[in-house]
Amino acid sequence: MRFFERPPLQYATGPHPYYAFIWLHGLGADGHDFAEFPGTFSGITDKAMRFIFPHAPMRSVTLNGGAYMPAWFDLYGTRPEDPQDEAGIQDAARAMMDLITEQAGYGIPAERVILGGFSQGGALALYTALTSPQSLAAAVGLSTYLPLAYRLAEGRTRASAAPPLFLGHGRDDLMVPYPFAVKTQAALSAQGIEAELHTYPIGHSIDDAEISDLKAFLTRALTRHDLAGRL
Repeated sequence: MRFFERPPLQYATGPHPYYAFIWLHGLGADGHDFAEFPGTFSGITDKAMRFIFPHAPMRSVTLNGGAYMPAWFDLYGTRPEDPQDEAGIQDAARAMMDLITEQAGYGIPAERVILGGFSQGGALALYTALTSPQSLAAAVGLSTYLPLAYRLAEGRTRASAAPPLFLGHGRDDLMVPYPFAVKTQAALSAQGIEAELHTYPIGHSIDDAEISDLKAFLTRALTRHDLAGRL
C-alpha cells in the first residue's frame, strides 16, 4: 500500500538541482505549511536546490481522541514513558527513505539531501536520518524529539555515518516540552553523535532567530560537503 496519498509539493531554484531539501510538516498540517522555505533557504548555497514538501497521510490519532487528520504516525501520549507507534514510525521512515532514494533518479544522491521537519515531522526526520543506511548532507529537528531512541543503543546507527544535526527548541514549548530536546541531545551524545542544540524564548513555534541560526548551520554543512568533494 502506498504511504503517500498525494504527491509532494516541489520547487527548484534552478535547472539541474545539485541539492535536495526535504521538509516534513507537523501534526495536522500539510506540505503547504512551509511553502516560504525556498525563498528563505535558497541562499545557503550557490548551487541549485530542489525543495520537497511531502503531505502526511490522513489517519486516526489516538492522542487527539481518534480524530482523523494528517499525521506521519499515531501518537499515544506526550510523556517519554508513553508507548510509541513503532510500526507506524518505521513505515513512515521507509517512505522517507524511498523519497530520498528517488532523488538519486534526478541526479541528487543521498549525501546531497537535507532532511528536516517541525514537531512530529521533525521526529520522523531525525529517526529517518539516524537509521537510514545512507548518509545525508544534514538533518534538522525543530520543536521535536527523537522517537524510538533506544534503537541508538542497539547499535542501529553508526556515529561516523550520522549527518550534521541541528536541534532547535523553544524554552516555553508546552506541546513538546524543552526537556525533550535536552534528552534527545543526551541520547545522541551517549552514542558519540554530536548535535547542535539551539534554544529560544518561544513556545511551540519558529522565530526569526531560529531561522537565522539554521541558515548559518546549513551553509556550514553544505560548504564542508563542497570542500570535501574537491579533495
